[in-house]
Amino acid sequence: QVQLVESGGGLVQAGGSLRLSCAASGRTFSTYVMGWFRQAPGKEREFVAAISGSGGTTYYADSVKGRFTISRDNAKNTVSLQMNSLKPEDTAVYYCAVRRAEVVGALRSRTHRTDFGSWGQGTQVTVSS
Repeated sequence: QVQLVESGGGLVQAGGSLRLSCAASGRTFSTYVMGWFRQAPGKEREFVAAISGSGGTTYYADSVKGRFTISRDNAKNTVSLQMNSLKPEDTAVYYCAVRRAEVVGALRSRTHRTDFGSWGQGTQVTVSS
C-alpha cells in the first residue's frame, strides 16, 4: 500500500497561485500513474489532473486546463500541482492518488475516482473572491 501525504494548501485570493505537493512512499514510484482530485462541500470527488509514470504525458479536466500544471520528480517520489489564476470555484479539499495497477488505458479514459486506489489525507484550498 502506497502512503501519500499532501501539503501546500491554504487561503489565497482570486487570481492568486498555490503549489500543492504530494510525497509518496514506495520504491516503484516511477511506475505509478498519479492523479489529483478535489472535493468541494456537498459535491462528489472530481478529477483534476493526471500524469504518467515517466512524466511525459499529462491530462487535465477542462475546468483547470491552462491554469493548473501537474508535474513529478521521480527521484524524490513527489508529484506537484501548480495552480495559477485561482477562482473561488477551485475551493475544495485536494487529494493526490495512485491509479490502481489493474487499470490500463490512456490517462484521459481513466479519470473516475474508482480508477484510483491509494489516497492521501487531503489538503484544503480556499480561494476568496
